[in-house]
Amino acid sequence: DKRLAIFLLDEVTKTNSTELNITQEQIAKYIGSAREVVSRMLKVFQAQGILEHSRGIIHVLDKNKLRELI
Repeated sequence: DKRLAIFLLDEVTKTNSTELNITQEQIAKYIGSAREVVSRMLKVFQAQGILEHSRGIIHVLDKNKLRELI
């Protein structure tokens, strides 16, 4: 979850947007993990109110909560 949180924060900072157009497969390749693990963690983050995700789009709702995971 730390690697995913770091990746999401980096991408949000780089793009200067809270909406990321990226697939779970792409995230998994970037952080060196399996797509299934990324999918599971995104669901956990969504349940915690950190983000919303749908096919190919991740919308970060709470950057501070993401920072707390690091």
